[in-house]
Amino acid sequence: MTAFFEMPISTETLEPDETATITGCKARRDQIDWLSKNGWTSHANKAGNPIVGRLYARLKLSGINPATLGSATGWVPDLSKIR
Repeated sequence: MTAFFEMPISTETLEPDETATITGCKARRDQIDWLSKNGWTSHANKAGNPIVGRLYARLKLSGINPATLGSATGWVPDLSKIR
C-alpha cells in the first residue's frame, strides 16, 4: 500500500474534466447530485463547482473508504507505564 501513496500528485484537486469523467455528468448540479448520491465528499467553490480532493478520489476509486484510514479520537501515547 505504500507505493499507492508514493504516486505523484499533479494537483491537490481534480480538474473539472476529471470530475465530469467520474460522475458521467457535464452540468455541475448533476455532478454534485451524483457525488452526493454515491457517498463522495466534495466541496463547492465560490462559483458553485464541485471540488474533490485528488487523493480522496484515488482512494474511493480503489475501493478504499477514506473514513476508515483515520481514527475519530486521533493517536494518543500510552503514558500509563511512565513513573
